[in-house]
Amino acid sequence: MSVASDGLGERGTIRAAEAEHFGRLAADWWNPRGTSAMLHKLNPPRLRHIRARVDAHWNGDPHSFTPLGGKRVLDVGCGAGLLAEPLARLGATVTGIDAAPEVIAAARIHAEAAGLAIDYRAGGIETLAGERFDLVLSLEVIEHVADQPAFVRGLARALAEGGLLILSTPNRTPLSRMAMITVAEGSSVIPRGTHDWERFLTPDQLTRLIEASGLEVRDLTGLAFSLAHGFELSASTELDYFLTAARPAPALAATSPS
Repeated sequence: MSVASDGLGERGTIRAAEAEHFGRLAADWWNPRGTSAMLHKLNPPRLRHIRARVDAHWNGDPHSFTPLGGKRVLDVGCGAGLLAEPLARLGATVTGIDAAPEVIAAARIHAEAAGLAIDYRAGGIETLAGERFDLVLSLEVIEHVADQPAFVRGLARALAEGGLLILSTPNRTPLSRMAMITVAEGSSVIPRGTHDWERFLTPDQLTRLIEASGLEVRDLTGLAFSLAHGFELSASTELDYFLTAARPAPALAATSPS
């Protein structure tokens, strides 16, 4: 499990080398056939899963066009806004943070051109200074941070009472190593150097971090890939997975018989 002292120029939970790597990809982020093509392909199942978890948590109307109306949403590791923009269109007031200033600049330009008011900020989870959000998202990010336990604690601190936290990350399995590093990076489908398999977390490891932060896991859903269907939600967590968590309901106080 990653710690903050691996000598790569960390600032809090940020690994400088990771921020620089993704910063170099900023200009191509919104190109669906460019270096971020895989993220574009991930977005549809991501949004389906988020919508399902949101509707289940807040007893939402599955036919509503604005299921996040009135909700504050935080997208941690937002990149240039591939997820933040559709969340804003679903009615949310969105804040997006990312360690790479270059991708934040690209995100602001794209949102302005789309007529979307999204609060984009360059920095890590530790920069939020006590702000709270109804929905906190961090998708394919925790494997890139310097201090994974501190990162999860920061996500938990940012979660409002009654809120929902959704993370996704690759599982640390032989399949993920082969698919994401040997094949995808080896063929430049994903830019080389994007992943370090030793930083991947198993569902059990991430669950322990979540529980140590005072939250409880509410759902675990896999993300699979097939040549026939592309990325799709799955019962298998061997490649990648979503973990949904919330704060436990307070225990009812014991009452004495009258």
